[in-house]
Amino acid sequence: MSSQIGKKLRISVFGESHGNGIGAVIDGFPAGVVVNTKELMNFMARRAPGRDKTSTQRRENDLPTVLSGIQGNITCGTPIAAVIKNSDQQSGDYRNIAAVARPGHADYTGYLRYQGFNDIRGGGHFSARLTAPLAFAGGLCRQYLAQKDIYIGAHLKSVGSVHDDAFNDLDISESILRDIGEKNFPVLNEESEEKMREVIEKARSEGDSVGGVVEVAVSGMPAGIGSPIFDTVEGRLAYGYYGIPAVKGVEFGAGFGATLLKGSENNDEFYVDNDGAIKTKTNNHGGILGGISSGMPIIARIAFKPTPSISKPQHSVNYRKNTNTEMVVKGRHDPCVAVRAVPVVEAMTAIVIMDMLLEQEGE
Repeated sequence: MSSQIGKKLRISVFGESHGNGIGAVIDGFPAGVVVNTKELMNFMARRAPGRDKTSTQRRENDLPTVLSGIQGNITCGTPIAAVIKNSDQQSGDYRNIAAVARPGHADYTGYLRYQGFNDIRGGGHFSARLTAPLAFAGGLCRQYLAQKDIYIGAHLKSVGSVHDDAFNDLDISESILRDIGEKNFPVLNEESEEKMREVIEKARSEGDSVGGVVEVAVSGMPAGIGSPIFDTVEGRLAYGYYGIPAVKGVEFGAGFGATLLKGSENNDEFYVDNDGAIKTKTNNHGGILGGISSGMPIIARIAFKPTPSISKPQHSVNYRKNTNTEMVVKGRHDPCVAVRAVPVVEAMTAIVIMDMLLEQEGE
């Protein structure tokens, strides 16, 4: 299924942006896991719209109704199903573009793929609205992983040309990953926040948008996870990341920067620390060697394109009439999708890592 991910932990998402609701079904989640509901709701609230001017002003509570799989805040081992109601749709904003391809969107390709029967309101099933149930599923996975001392956190590495500090890829504590998630604006260096907000506000006031990069880290990942050639840690994570709307690039460790280094500079030398653990002196490999986790922190960076929904006039086509036209996109949209994508990246990372661990453990 195109809207399903996972092998041992299978997660499918359903719904459309302006339909009655959206949701997820999680199959393979172990029984007996205690769910901290408050923590889960706080995690989902980080993704929810309408928090400030850096996001769309569409207002949704994003409160999931759990239909099955959790009783008394403990997982049953049976499929977990949850629905999130849509309550602030403005579908009239899309009447003028029912057959006009919005530049940067999947309107035209979706029309071809589904023979014109796809729901185009708010992007339909292509919408970033579908990341809400992903946040629900990933929030549960984060709690499961934390019980195994595996922690995941992310921050805005850049917005436009403004950069935040990078994670310390050799030593990332639980407290750092937790603290970044408690901030209203997810940056490590508070001086970056004001500059990033200025870039986003300038784009918004001009009826435009801006892209960004999210950096995510996994601390406590055990060594030896991953199966070459095609079930590598990078491959599984990248597969998940590209399921997040607006993602256009993924790199691990030094990534493309490794092309500027010599082998003697890029190689991470091994050593045994005072506790007898095998580590590397640097972490250009981003915690993954040969597609298998090395025990060092996993570091990845995910690039998000500028929000394609902008209010500037743009040239396009009416794909039903096969004619040229000009259009203006209406509606409420994020001037920078990367801001609210931070917890979504964390959620997807948790989903993939948990799935790989369950597979390795044979659960």
